[in-house]
Amino acid sequence: MLGFSATTLLVLFIIVIMVAGIKILNEYERGVIFRLGRCVGTKGPGLIYVIPVLDKMVKVSLRTVVLDVPPQDVITKDNVTLKVSAVLYFRVVDAVSAVNDVENYLYATSQLAQTTLRSVMGETDLDEILSDREKINAQLQKILDEHTEPWGVKVSNVEIKHVDLPVEMQRAMAKQAEAERERRAKIIAAEGEFQAAAKLADAARVISTEPAALQLRYLQTLSEIAVENNTTTIFPVPIDMLKGFFNSKS
Repeated sequence: MLGFSATTLLVLFIIVIMVAGIKILNEYERGVIFRLGRCVGTKGPGLIYVIPVLDKMVKVSLRTVVLDVPPQDVITKDNVTLKVSAVLYFRVVDAVSAVNDVENYLYATSQLAQTTLRSVMGETDLDEILSDREKINAQLQKILDEHTEPWGVKVSNVEIKHVDLPVEMQRAMAKQAEAERERRAKIIAAEGEFQAAAKLADAARVISTEPAALQLRYLQTLSEIAVENNTTTIFPVPIDMLKGFFNSKS
Protein backbone atom coordinates (compact mmCIF):
# COMPACT_ATOMS: atom_id res chain seq x y z
CA MET A 1 0.00 0.00 0.00
CA LEU A 2 2.81 2.35 0.89
CA GLY A 3 4.61 1.51 -2.34
CA PHE A 4 1.49 2.35 -4.34
CA SER A 5 1.12 5.67 -2.58
CA ALA A 6 4.78 6.56 -3.15
CA THR A 7 4.48 5.67 -6.83
CA THR A 8 1.33 7.71 -7.11
CA LEU A 9 3.00 10.68 -5.49
CA LEU A 10 6.00 10.32 -7.76
CA VAL A 11 3.80 10.22 -10.85
CA LEU A 12 1.84 13.24 -9.64
CA PHE A 13 5.10 15.07 -8.95
CA ILE A 14 6.39 14.32 -12.45
CA ILE A 15 3.09 15.47 -13.97
CA VAL A 16 3.20 18.71 -12.00
CA ILE A 17 6.80 19.32 -13.07
CA MET A 18 5.96 18.68 -16.71
CA VAL A 19 2.89 20.93 -16.60
CA ALA A 20 4.94 23.66 -14.91
CA GLY A 21 7.21 23.76 -17.95
CA ILE A 22 4.38 24.70 -20.31
CA LYS A 23 4.39 28.41 -21.10
CA ILE A 24 2.27 30.58 -23.39
CA LEU A 25 3.77 33.67 -24.98
CA ASN A 26 1.79 36.38 -26.74
CA GLU A 27 2.48 37.41 -30.31
CA TYR A 28 4.59 40.39 -29.18
CA GLU A 29 6.63 38.40 -26.63
CA ARG A 30 9.75 36.28 -26.87
CA GLY A 31 11.31 34.05 -24.24
CA VAL A 32 15.10 34.01 -23.93
CA ILE A 33 16.03 30.54 -22.67
CA PHE A 34 18.99 29.85 -20.38
CA ARG A 35 19.88 26.18 -19.85
CA LEU A 36 22.16 25.64 -16.88
CA GLY A 37 23.26 29.26 -17.24
CA ARG A 38 23.93 29.16 -20.98
CA CYS A 39 21.76 31.06 -23.44
CA VAL A 40 20.33 28.58 -25.94
CA GLY A 41 18.19 31.04 -27.95
CA THR A 42 14.64 32.32 -27.96
CA LYS A 43 11.22 30.72 -28.10
CA GLY A 44 7.77 31.95 -28.90
CA PRO A 45 5.24 33.17 -29.61
CA GLY A 46 2.54 30.66 -28.72
CA LEU A 47 2.81 27.48 -26.68
CA ILE A 48 6.38 26.59 -25.64
CA TYR A 49 7.95 24.18 -23.20
CA VAL A 50 10.66 25.06 -20.71
CA ILE A 51 12.43 22.18 -19.00
CA PRO A 52 11.89 22.68 -15.27
CA VAL A 53 14.98 23.08 -13.10
CA LEU A 54 17.29 23.02 -16.13
CA ASP A 55 15.85 25.96 -18.05
CA LYS A 56 15.17 29.53 -17.07
CA MET A 57 13.15 31.88 -19.27
CA VAL A 58 13.40 35.68 -19.44
CA LYS A 59 10.38 37.21 -21.14
CA VAL A 60 10.99 40.20 -23.45
CA SER A 61 8.35 42.41 -25.08
CA LEU A 62 8.88 43.44 -28.71
CA ARG A 63 6.29 46.22 -28.66
CA THR A 64 7.25 49.86 -29.15
CA VAL A 65 8.00 51.59 -25.87
CA VAL A 66 7.10 55.26 -25.39
CA LEU A 67 9.57 56.78 -22.93
CA ASP A 68 9.27 60.29 -21.51
CA VAL A 69 12.62 62.01 -21.09
CA PRO A 70 12.21 64.29 -18.05
CA PRO A 71 13.09 68.00 -18.32
CA GLN A 72 16.84 68.52 -18.53
CA ASP A 73 18.73 71.67 -17.54
CA VAL A 74 20.61 72.71 -20.67
CA ILE A 75 22.99 75.57 -21.50
CA THR A 76 22.87 76.25 -25.22
CA LYS A 77 25.79 77.17 -27.43
CA ASP A 78 24.91 80.87 -27.06
CA ASN A 79 24.80 80.57 -23.23
CA VAL A 80 21.02 80.48 -22.70
CA THR A 81 19.74 78.28 -19.85
CA LEU A 82 16.77 76.10 -20.80
CA LYS A 83 14.72 73.19 -19.57
CA VAL A 84 14.11 70.72 -22.40
CA SER A 85 12.00 67.57 -22.34
CA ALA A 86 11.52 64.96 -25.04
CA VAL A 87 9.75 61.71 -25.85
CA LEU A 88 11.49 58.61 -27.17
CA TYR A 89 10.05 55.73 -29.23
CA PHE A 90 11.99 52.47 -29.35
CA ARG A 91 11.55 48.70 -29.36
CA VAL A 92 13.56 45.54 -28.94
CA VAL A 93 14.59 43.88 -32.19
CA ASP A 94 17.03 41.34 -30.72
CA ALA A 95 15.76 39.79 -27.50
CA VAL A 96 19.00 37.89 -26.82
CA SER A 97 21.12 41.05 -26.94
CA ALA A 98 18.60 42.98 -24.86
CA VAL A 99 18.99 40.40 -22.09
CA ASN A 100 22.67 39.44 -22.36
CA ASP A 101 24.40 42.69 -23.37
CA VAL A 102 22.80 45.16 -20.95
CA GLU A 103 21.49 44.70 -17.44
CA ASN A 104 18.31 46.74 -17.88
CA TYR A 105 17.74 48.04 -21.39
CA LEU A 106 14.84 50.28 -20.35
CA TYR A 107 16.87 52.08 -17.69
CA ALA A 108 19.97 52.21 -19.89
CA THR A 109 18.05 53.71 -22.81
CA SER A 110 16.43 56.28 -20.54
CA GLN A 111 19.77 57.42 -19.10
CA LEU A 112 21.38 57.53 -22.52
CA ALA A 113 18.51 59.65 -23.86
CA GLN A 114 18.92 62.19 -21.05
CA THR A 115 22.68 62.59 -21.48
CA THR A 116 22.39 62.74 -25.28
CA LEU A 117 19.67 65.40 -25.07
CA ARG A 118 21.87 67.59 -22.86
CA SER A 119 24.89 67.07 -25.10
CA VAL A 120 23.14 67.88 -28.39
CA MET A 121 21.33 70.91 -26.98
CA GLY A 122 24.59 72.23 -25.57
CA GLU A 123 26.02 72.36 -29.08
CA THR A 124 23.01 74.16 -30.60
CA ASP A 125 21.97 77.82 -30.66
CA LEU A 126 18.63 78.89 -29.18
CA ASP A 127 17.29 80.11 -32.53
CA GLU A 128 18.02 76.72 -34.10
CA ILE A 129 16.32 74.89 -31.22
CA LEU A 130 13.18 76.97 -31.68
CA SER A 131 13.08 77.00 -35.48
CA ASP A 132 14.63 73.70 -36.64
CA ARG A 133 13.40 70.96 -34.34
CA GLU A 134 13.13 68.40 -37.11
CA LYS A 135 16.88 68.54 -37.68
CA ILE A 136 17.61 68.20 -33.95
CA ASN A 137 15.14 65.31 -33.62
CA ALA A 138 16.86 63.48 -36.48
CA GLN A 139 20.27 64.08 -34.91
CA LEU A 140 19.11 62.74 -31.53
CA GLN A 141 17.53 59.69 -33.15
CA LYS A 142 20.70 58.88 -35.09
CA ILE A 143 22.99 59.15 -32.05
CA LEU A 144 20.71 57.11 -29.79
CA ASP A 145 20.14 54.43 -32.41
CA GLU A 146 23.89 53.98 -32.91
CA HIS A 147 24.48 53.55 -29.18
CA THR A 148 21.54 51.22 -28.51
CA GLU A 149 22.10 48.95 -31.50
CA PRO A 150 24.50 46.64 -29.58
CA TRP A 151 21.74 46.17 -26.99
CA GLY A 152 19.28 44.92 -29.60
CA VAL A 153 17.22 48.12 -29.27
CA LYS A 154 15.99 50.14 -32.25
CA VAL A 155 15.21 53.83 -31.66
CA SER A 156 12.58 54.73 -34.25
CA ASN A 157 11.86 58.34 -33.32
CA VAL A 158 12.77 61.15 -30.92
CA GLU A 159 10.66 64.28 -30.49
CA ILE A 160 11.48 67.38 -28.45
CA LYS A 161 8.32 67.86 -26.44
CA HIS A 162 8.79 71.13 -24.57
CA VAL A 163 11.33 73.95 -24.35
CA ASP A 164 10.98 76.04 -21.19
CA LEU A 165 12.54 79.50 -21.62
CA PRO A 166 13.45 81.83 -18.73
CA VAL A 167 11.01 84.71 -18.15
CA GLU A 168 13.64 87.29 -19.11
CA MET A 169 14.28 85.51 -22.39
CA GLN A 170 10.55 85.32 -23.12
CA ARG A 171 10.25 89.08 -22.64
CA ALA A 172 13.27 89.75 -24.84
CA MET A 173 11.87 87.51 -27.59
CA ALA A 174 8.47 89.24 -27.32
CA LYS A 175 10.14 92.63 -27.79
CA GLN A 176 12.14 91.29 -30.71
CA ALA A 177 8.99 89.90 -32.34
CA GLU A 178 7.18 93.22 -31.81
CA ALA A 179 10.07 95.15 -33.35
CA GLU A 180 10.09 92.75 -36.30
CA ARG A 181 6.36 93.27 -36.84
CA GLU A 182 6.81 97.06 -36.72
CA ARG A 183 9.68 96.82 -39.22
CA ARG A 184 7.55 94.80 -41.61
CA ALA A 185 4.62 97.23 -41.22
CA LYS A 186 6.86 100.18 -42.06
CA ILE A 187 8.28 98.38 -45.08
CA ILE A 188 4.79 97.55 -46.33
CA ALA A 189 3.65 101.17 -45.81
CA ALA A 190 6.73 102.48 -47.63
CA GLU A 191 6.11 100.10 -50.53
CA GLY A 192 2.50 101.29 -50.69
CA GLU A 193 3.61 104.93 -50.77
CA PHE A 194 6.12 104.13 -53.49
CA GLN A 195 3.51 102.39 -55.63
CA ALA A 196 1.03 105.23 -55.07
CA ALA A 197 3.67 107.79 -56.06
CA ALA A 198 4.45 105.82 -59.21
CA LYS A 199 0.78 105.74 -60.16
CA LEU A 200 0.44 109.47 -59.54
CA ALA A 201 3.48 110.11 -61.71
CA ASP A 202 1.92 108.04 -64.47
CA ALA A 203 -1.32 110.01 -64.14
CA ALA A 204 0.56 113.31 -64.28
CA ARG A 205 2.30 112.25 -67.49
CA VAL A 206 -1.03 111.33 -69.08
CA ILE A 207 -2.62 114.64 -68.04
CA SER A 208 0.37 116.61 -69.29
CA THR A 209 -0.02 115.09 -72.75
CA GLU A 210 -3.85 115.24 -72.81
CA PRO A 211 -5.25 118.62 -71.56
CA ALA A 212 -8.81 117.37 -71.96
CA ALA A 213 -8.13 114.74 -69.28
CA LEU A 214 -7.39 117.50 -66.77
CA GLN A 215 -10.61 119.27 -67.71
CA LEU A 216 -12.64 116.07 -67.28
CA ARG A 217 -11.00 115.42 -63.90
CA TYR A 218 -11.82 118.96 -62.82
CA LEU A 219 -15.48 118.55 -63.76
CA GLN A 220 -15.62 115.14 -62.03
CA THR A 221 -14.29 116.72 -58.83
CA LEU A 222 -16.99 119.39 -59.00
CA SER A 223 -19.63 116.68 -59.42
CA GLU A 224 -18.35 114.73 -56.42
CA ILE A 225 -18.31 117.84 -54.21
CA ALA A 226 -21.88 118.67 -55.26
CA VAL A 227 -23.09 115.17 -54.31
CA GLU A 228 -21.32 115.03 -50.96
CA ASN A 229 -22.26 118.57 -49.81
CA ASN A 230 -25.86 119.79 -50.13
CA THR A 231 -24.80 123.34 -50.90
CA THR A 232 -24.16 125.47 -53.92
CA THR A 233 -20.49 125.88 -54.71
CA ILE A 234 -19.23 128.34 -57.32
CA PHE A 235 -15.79 127.82 -58.85
CA PRO A 236 -14.31 130.24 -61.38
CA VAL A 237 -13.61 128.29 -64.53
CA PRO A 238 -10.94 129.70 -66.83
CA ILE A 239 -12.05 130.14 -70.42
CA ASP A 240 -8.95 128.24 -71.54
CA MET A 241 -10.31 125.08 -69.93
CA LEU A 242 -13.50 125.29 -71.99
CA LYS A 243 -11.87 125.91 -75.36
CA GLY A 244 -11.72 122.21 -76.01
CA PHE A 245 -15.51 121.88 -75.68
CA PHE A 246 -16.13 124.93 -77.89
CA ASN A 247 -13.77 123.68 -80.56
CA SER A 248 -15.40 120.25 -80.56
CA LYS A 249 -18.88 121.79 -81.08
CA SER A 250 -17.71 123.96 -83.94
